[in-house]
Amino acid sequence: PFYCPADKHVYIDLGFFRELQSRFGARGDFAQAYVIAHEFGHHVQNVLGVSADVRQQQQEDPDGANELSIKLELQADCLAGVWGHSAQQEGLLQPGDVEEGLNAAAAVGDDRIQQKSGRGVNPESWTHGSSEQRMAWFQKGFEKGDPSACDTFKGDI
Repeated sequence: PFYCPADKHVYIDLGFFRELQSRFGARGDFAQAYVIAHEFGHHVQNVLGVSADVRQQQQEDPDGANELSIKLELQADCLAGVWGHSAQQEGLLQPGDVEEGLNAAAAVGDDRIQQKSGRGVNPESWTHGSSEQRMAWFQKGFEKGDPSACDTFKGDI
């Protein structure tokens, strides 16, 4: 799945959800909802100008491009958590949903993906963050329920 800032659409390959379940063990409807909410987090970043700022910083500092990419992705994870908080407030979540989301966040961590592919884990090649980071930022957004808690660009990630 990916978000296209040019046309402001989220594109979803349904085969990804099958792979998320079969290869990475992330099952459940909320695992899928987390992925979609993450992509809509990128829309929020685009509308607010965060994505454009990051692209400009990456051009100015190519050596720091991966770290900026990770911060952008973790912010989208946090925004997915904020959406989850809202869904909980509306009574839309069922028991186990949050755990499904956390499991999906862990499943798509760069370290987990590299392990599953049989390659060694190389943090310098990461673009989305570790399983632990992705879970932590989703959890932070879920607990706080406030997008202002999702500033991954200040301090350590």
